[in-house]
Parts: sequence; structure tokens; C-alpha cells
Amino acid sequence: MQLPIQLLNSLSDINGFNKEAFESVHASGEQVTSIRLNPAKVQVGTVFSTIGDPTHHSPLTTHIPWTAYGYYLDKRPSFTFDPLFHAGCYYVQEASSMFLEQALKQTVNLSQPLKVLDLSAAPGGKSTHIQSLILKESLLVSNEVIRSRAKILKDNIIKWGSANVVVTNNDPKDFTGLENYFDVIVVDAPCSGSGLFRREQEAITEWSLNNVALCSQRQQRILADVWPSLKKDGVLIYSTCSYSKEENEDIMEWMIRELGARSRELGVEESWGIVRTQSGSGAVGYRFWPDKVKGEGFFLACFQKMEGEEESAFKAKTKATPVSKNEMGAIVKWVNTDGYDFIKHENTVYAWPENLVNDMNVILSKLRVIYSGVRVGELMRDKLVPDHALAMSGLVSADLSLLPLNYEQATRYLQRKDLSLETKEKGWQLVSYEGNVLGWVNVLPGRINNYYPKELRILKDSN
Repeated sequence: MQLPIQLLNSLSDINGFNKEAFESVHASGEQVTSIRLNPAKVQVGTVFSTIGDPTHHSPLTTHIPWTAYGYYLDKRPSFTFDPLFHAGCYYVQEASSMFLEQALKQTVNLSQPLKVLDLSAAPGGKSTHIQSLILKESLLVSNEVIRSRAKILKDNIIKWGSANVVVTNNDPKDFTGLENYFDVIVVDAPCSGSGLFRREQEAITEWSLNNVALCSQRQQRILADVWPSLKKDGVLIYSTCSYSKEENEDIMEWMIRELGARSRELGVEESWGIVRTQSGSGAVGYRFWPDKVKGEGFFLACFQKMEGEEESAFKAKTKATPVSKNEMGAIVKWVNTDGYDFIKHENTVYAWPENLVNDMNVILSKLRVIYSGVRVGELMRDKLVPDHALAMSGLVSADLSLLPLNYEQATRYLQRKDLSLETKEKGWQLVSYEGNVLGWVNVLPGRINNYYPKELRILKDSN
């Protein structure tokens, strides 16, 4: 791997940079694979099904020290053929970026309801991580400006199974209509990508000093656009996967100077190998060098807003249409309705947490919403056709049947192939693998209809 000479020269005076070790780790070919468990579906300390030999189970033993839910894997399995991956039991995520957990735990009170914005959220690693850390009474707005990537984000949010989230497709400037609204804003900024060279070697050919400068300017615009929507005393967490000072320390300096932000320092264990860095004004950030940590290149810094209002009160001018009493009659047998309001868009029914109804209506009136709460299903002739999102959520009624599948059957189901199963019950049923729900089937006389979403199906026939 030939690293850009201009990059190496530009890093020479940055704290923690060791040219020889940096080049060596990039030349080694080492690949680090890590996953983060979904605590809503899997207990920490669970076993992990080894792909290629589904009869063998091995415990997750190599813990990522800066997160409660992250683990390193000895090798990269075929996640595509692991039913637990499709059930939303874990997320495949780069280890360094899980440091977001420390930033949240050390700067905000996670035991209180919060309004959180993940501004550049696709494909969903940080948003699903945030969902695992905040209360169910909190609100997460998970945004992605690129429409195609917002669709992937929505699919991963659904798989994770939480109801307290709204997925939006907006430019950062669109959030100016929500002034002093959020307690926390996470900006994983678009960057030049040098921190991912080991994982994505094509990024090397795209890297240039000019691109670094352009990214730095874009990062400033994004931060300036979204800053007004943060409450007074609110926290903004900024991160990149770049090594360049222009996208990291220089941005910290810009935030202090131009936005009047206050730097927040974090406690970091020396054994973690994370390098503390400072800008000229004393703002503190944290660098992940791949020769010092088991992970890719990453940078993170936290800031507190010192001016503005503590909170702006918003009342939605327009409200989503509630489900009628008669329509609720078709819904109650499918869903545990306690604590949720049910609204509809055309014939599609969504479940919103009761305490978040006003906030979700506010978001709906201010932003381009592509998903909210839990999509329960479609009303058709006074009956509900259940949605895949309902199966993935924790809202499904405990009275519904659960049909267990073995590994081969689960794989066929995820490929959306025909199933031959022994079951005396007829009608809609949930199918599961090792106790984890995969989706819906409809058992009819003489056949079983597979309702796994076409767009999510495994396209390959074998590993």
C-alpha cells in the first residue's frame, strides 16, 4: 500500500504520529472486524453463531474497552448468511467509532429524556448505537442528506427495532427551523477519508490536499448551519475518519472562535491507546492511530453551546391523522398498544410513543420525514396486513405465534424462497431463529407465503 507522501508530510508534527509505525500497520494487510450487540435483543455475554458451522457456538470474549456492547471477532465471517445479523441482534461497526459511547456518557445525562440529532447518519452505525444508550422516552432524529443512503439508514433503523426515532432526508440548513431544539447533536462529518485507507484502498486514489481543504470548508458550513438548533448548554459531538489537522484540530479552533463553543474534555484510560490532542486555544480532541489502537483512523471532539436559549417550545401546526376507533379494532390483536398512539398516512399505520407525539408532529411539519416510530402495517378492508418493521420491533403482541426455524430454513426464508414447515396453525405467524424474530409468514391451506421484504432478501444462493 503506497500512502500519499503529502499526507505523511502533513502529519509529521501531529501528536501521536509515528511515521514508521503508521506505514507498517498499513502495509501489514491486517483487517480488524468488530460488531456491536443490540441490548434490546441480545444480552451482553451472549454466544455468537459461527458462520459456516451453525452447529458451533463461540462466546464473544474480546471486548472493545470503550463500549459496553462492542466486541472484536477473530475473523470476518459471512454476515450475509447469519440470521442473527438479519434479526438485528448486532451491527457490524468499526471499533474506533464506538468511542461515541464515551462522548455521550461523559457529557450528557443519559438517565433523562433527550432530543438527539444524528446529522449525517447513514448507514446507521452511530444512530443504532445512540438508540441503545438513550431512554425510550428520548427522541432520536436520524438524518441523511443523500436520498439513496437515507433508504439504507431507514432499513437499519427498522432492523434495530426502536420506536423513538424519526428518519429524515434533509440538508443541514433545513434544521434552522428548529432553533434551540436539540440537547445533543452528533456530526460525523463527511471527510477526506484517510482514516479508512486500510479498509478501503480506493480511498487512497481519491485523496488529495485539495480535497482535504474542500472537506474542511464543507465541515464548517455544516456546523454553522446546524449550530442554531442546539439548545444552550447542549452538546455537539464532532467526528471524522480523517487524519488531517485541517479537518480536526483546525475545526476545533474554528468552533471556539466562530461559534463561541466550549471544549469538553473526556476521561480516557491510558491502556486504550487513544491520543489526546489540543488546538492552539486549548480545545481537546481524541485521535485514534491504527498503530496504537485496534481500529481504524478516527477523530472525535465534544463541544458545549454557551449562548442561546435553554429550550424553544414548539407546537405542531399540522398533526398526523389518528387511527379511528373502528380501525384500532383491526390493530389491537397485533400490537402491545400500551404507551403508544397510532396514526396513519393514507392506509399505512404507524405507532408513535405517546410522550413523543407532539415532537414527531413538529418534525413532520419542519423536515422531510421518510420514516417514524414503528410502521405497523397496511389497513385493507378492515384488516391489518402486518409490516416487517412490526416484526422487528418490541411492539408485537405476545399472543402471536412464533414458528422456530433451523439454520437451513432460516436461510431459505431470508432468500425469500418457498418453505415447507410443520405447523397446525393457520394465518399470519412470526418466524424465528434461536429465539430471534426474522419476519412474517402467512400459513394457508397447502402452502406458506413468505413475506420477507423483497428488497432485503439474500440474493446469493450460498456462502
